[in-house]
Amino acid sequence: MSNPAFSVVIPVYNESACLDELINRCLASCRSTGEPFELILIDDGSRDGSTEMIRQAADQHAEVVGVLLNRNYGQHAAVFAGFRQSLGPIVITLDADLQNPPEEIPKLLQTMNKGYDVVGTVRVNRQDSLFRKVASALVNKAVRQATGVMMHDYGCMLRAYRRHIVNAMLQCHEHSTFIPILANSFARKTTEIQVGHAERTKGESKYSLFKLISLQYDLLTSMSTFPLRLLSLMGTVIAACGVSFGIFLMIMRIYYGATWAAEGVFTLFAALFVLIGALYLALGLMGEYIGRIYHDVRSRPRYFIQEVRGGSNLEHGENMIHAESISNHP
Repeated sequence: MSNPAFSVVIPVYNESACLDELINRCLASCRSTGEPFELILIDDGSRDGSTEMIRQAADQHAEVVGVLLNRNYGQHAAVFAGFRQSLGPIVITLDADLQNPPEEIPKLLQTMNKGYDVVGTVRVNRQDSLFRKVASALVNKAVRQATGVMMHDYGCMLRAYRRHIVNAMLQCHEHSTFIPILANSFARKTTEIQVGHAERTKGESKYSLFKLISLQYDLLTSMSTFPLRLLSLMGTVIAACGVSFGIFLMIMRIYYGATWAAEGVFTLFAALFVLIGALYLALGLMGEYIGRIYHDVRSRPRYFIQEVRGGSNLEHGENMIHAESISNHP
């Protein structure tokens, strides 16, 4: 296969119900561009037969490359494994659940050809629950405030990146990261386009309520130190409220006597609860940052590739060796 004009990177985890349809639609959409391409499917430790389906697709189609991880590392680690294996000057990421139609790929390529470094997408008529829509809106607003990059839908995986942006991201060794934010930190010209969004008809969502909350913590602590500054601000406000409350109690005690405040018992409990709440909040935020430091200091590989199937084995094999050496760099 000649050098691809673009690469499509798709992380796969237990998606056997829709994987055949995903592959067929992706191949049809990419072939319609008339450009050489590669479709990289990263198996993120699936246990439902997706692994074998990826192997078969890589054997049947010259454009398909299967990257099989030895266990589940998470969506963003799997995407980084796909980035390392990709060869195209433009790299497009896509979810495997078919909620973002593969037919939108040509639209991203047309926009990238206008000279942009990163093309994001905004889901139109989003087919998600009210909870996920509200949570997504809050996260997007927080990200815009923290990064200063005015994109409206950071949660959509359907995005396009130029090769130099991908290479810059691969040089970052932190484990807790969020790819769209990381990419925008290196990009000079960014834009976003509207894309369709479909309801999931096969398989189940891999994001439970707990995983969504965990993702919000990752976003909060990986993109800035603003929570630490916010903690200092909150401490100042609480201290000011405490001083004001003390003055109020002193004045009321002068006018109504000690019995008004139950000899100071309720005042003591109120002050104690405020202090304990502030301490727990501080410990929780500090714990998040210390946890990130702990994971990064260990310098463990972001992923370990067990097998690469299909494509140009020599080129992709060299990339695999390079990926392991980079990931272990202190």
